[in-house]
Amino acid sequence: MIDTLSLLGRSSTLFESDVREHEKLLRDAVSQSRFLVIGGAGTIGQAVTREIFSRNPSALHVVDLSENNLVELVREIRSSLGYGDGDFRTFALDCAGAEFEMLLNAEGPYDYVCNLSALKHVRSEKDPYTLMRLIQVNIINTLSTIRLAREAGLRKYFCVSTDKAANPVNMMGASKRIMELFLTNESRSTDISTARFANVAFSDGSLLHGFNQRFLRQQPFSAPTDVRRYFLTPSESGELCLLSTIFGASRDIFFPQLREGLQLIAFPEIATRYLRFHGFEPYECGSEEEARRSAKALIAEKRWPVHFFTSDTTGEKEAEEFYTDDEELDLERFKSIGIVKNAVETAPEALAEFLVEIEKLRASRSWDKATLVSLFRLLLPEFKHYETGRYLDERM
Repeated sequence: MIDTLSLLGRSSTLFESDVREHEKLLRDAVSQSRFLVIGGAGTIGQAVTREIFSRNPSALHVVDLSENNLVELVREIRSSLGYGDGDFRTFALDCAGAEFEMLLNAEGPYDYVCNLSALKHVRSEKDPYTLMRLIQVNIINTLSTIRLAREAGLRKYFCVSTDKAANPVNMMGASKRIMELFLTNESRSTDISTARFANVAFSDGSLLHGFNQRFLRQQPFSAPTDVRRYFLTPSESGELCLLSTIFGASRDIFFPQLREGLQLIAFPEIATRYLRFHGFEPYECGSEEEARRSAKALIAEKRWPVHFFTSDTTGEKEAEEFYTDDEELDLERFKSIGIVKNAVETAPEALAEFLVEIEKLRASRSWDKATLVSLFRLLLPEFKHYETGRYLDERM
């Protein structure tokens, strides 16, 4: 199996020193607590679930829409970590449904609720229907789960954000930034922390996950040359989320510090390392059609067809960032983690108006992308939406 760290050009994990230094406090806190993980069957959710389970929680309940992924999560934990002393159960539920509210009332209170559910792809804004679903999942469902958990006796709420929330150029990142604004408002009555972090290497649906799928199917690789990203391993994403959950003060946003070896990487660099690890030399094709047509013959010669191109799709930022110039930072508390001290509050009236307008659109059964972009700018006046009219679904 390919070593993810080597693929990313790193020799060590990012948060190893901080986890080691705080391990006793982590283990003590987890072992005495009850956890509910929402969206726990996704890549990040599974990583967080593993981090919690490995420290023997009093209770660990996992909610996700994907019944199959929950089954695999349980099989993977039983096959690697075995059995703990606490109550570990999974529930194939929608966190927006009545069944989820029943679960909170019947099985709560929980000390910690960790929300890892999200629509995370920039391509989600390609049509107005999926875009409204993105708003529902990333903003409205988050508010609903906070309020329900609070009523059920919640102690602390964690919700994952994204580096794309800092100076967003796409609707996914902007939705997460708006979510952060709502979280700040909700923190008046509930302790809430979050984390912004990079792409998670080989997460479901990611371009690196696509490399795996293309390799298995002997299909060409395709990647932009001018887009660079930070990457965490799945286990690092779980560690960062758990550290924020347990140690984050209310309104804290944790993020990886760049001084610990985290570097921006272009996708062709990763594709080249990936293919050479497997014994193939990348062969650059001038078009998608050439790459598809020549795949069988090239692969037989231990050459792999790749099509590297200049990005022209909506919402793509050349290089991501974890914070903005006007955010207050704490870079001293941890060795490898920075903290945005998220003290800025948005007027409750503005937040309420945003929700009212969204509900009006949903009730009307008629909206378009331009209207939703305008609504986003009510809360994010500086939002510079990068629109080209082309989307990732138009790429191989």
